[in-house]
Amino acid sequence: MVQVAYTPKFVRAYKKLVPGLQIEVKQALELFADKGNHDRLRVHKLSGRMEDRYSFSVNYKIRVVFRFLPDGRALLLTVGDHSIYS
Repeated sequence: MVQVAYTPKFVRAYKKLVPGLQIEVKQALELFADKGNHDRLRVHKLSGRMEDRYSFSVNYKIRVVFRFLPDGRALLLTVGDHSIYS
């Protein structure tokens, strides 16, 4: 199991999502906690200026960006559409 921590930026972005998307994000986070589901969520390392971060898909449009901490936890940085990469 992956333990998850949230940044204030992630919480603000999550609260701005419509309720239906909030439910989808919550379900994806439950799947993310089990490393066996990482292929299903398409967890991948980012490159360029975000090379120390990872991302996974909630649905076709919405992504979660996170960083693995040295203690093995995942720190969720933000959630949103592809504009979160810019």
